[in-house]
Amino acid sequence: MKVRHFLSLDDLSAHELRTLIERANELKSIQHLGNRHTPLLGKTLGMIFEKASTRTRVSFEVGMAQLGGHALFLSPRDTQLGRGEPIEDTARVLSRMVDVVMIRTFAHETLERFAAHSRVPVINGLSDDVHPCQLLADLQTYTEHRGDIQGRTVAWIGDGNNMCHSWMNAARLLDFKLRIACPPGYEPDARFTAAAGEHAEIMHDAAAAAAGADLLVTDVWASMGQEEEQARRAAAFAAYQIDKQLMAAAAPDALFMHCLPAHRGEEVSADVIDGPQSVVWDEAENRLHAQKALLEFLLDVALRG
Repeated sequence: MKVRHFLSLDDLSAHELRTLIERANELKSIQHLGNRHTPLLGKTLGMIFEKASTRTRVSFEVGMAQLGGHALFLSPRDTQLGRGEPIEDTARVLSRMVDVVMIRTFAHETLERFAAHSRVPVINGLSDDVHPCQLLADLQTYTEHRGDIQGRTVAWIGDGNNMCHSWMNAARLLDFKLRIACPPGYEPDARFTAAAGEHAEIMHDAAAAAAGADLLVTDVWASMGQEEEQARRAAAFAAYQIDKQLMAAAAPDALFMHCLPAHRGEEVSADVIDGPQSVVWDEAENRLHAQKALLEFLLDVALRG
């Protein structure tokens, strides 16, 4: 059987993505009821981190434990990757020892090169291009609060970054409208714009993007590796904060999401992220359940109730 990788949402069909969302909600219910579900007994996840992490590391480690498996944390400082071993060689070796690999890295090419030489599934835990695991959790969160996202309108306010790219992929797969409001010069990559087609619209007016939207989403203004640009970005994004006024322009039952960590007073005001329309804590928890569904799927474990 051909190995299935998860490097972006494009590695799934629309049906598979919807099935994963549904399964994530089932796994959440199983966990909240206190029932044991351990289909991954004897399975090991190798986790390679080139970027710092809180939610990604904890959710994958805990997820494997809850499913009966085990997770190994690997950093370049502690492995031969940090001493110049080719990515291809690391892939060949690791994939003979573990059952699945998760990589959180900078260049998306790193994932592609690793996956091309891996015998086991490779999961993108974040790259500079996309963050598909976060989107699984976001889509699960929207579904559990508001139902199917098809036909809805989502407003992305802020940088046209890896999170924005993944929302563009999701809009095309699940058939919803994505409005992207960003400062000039900070638009998403043209590759993702072309792929999204009519499902994504880029504009420079945050209020216009938010008008009547069912969901408002943002991210930090300076991502990892862009810290030296913080002051310049803060000036460029000053008109793109999601505050109560912007939320009021959205639909009355609109939700707010943020992948975290958040900077209150920058990309979002405290009264929004800590307010009644915010679902960021459900969203963060759902990284755990969505990734458990993904691990089941990639390891070809029969779906069980």
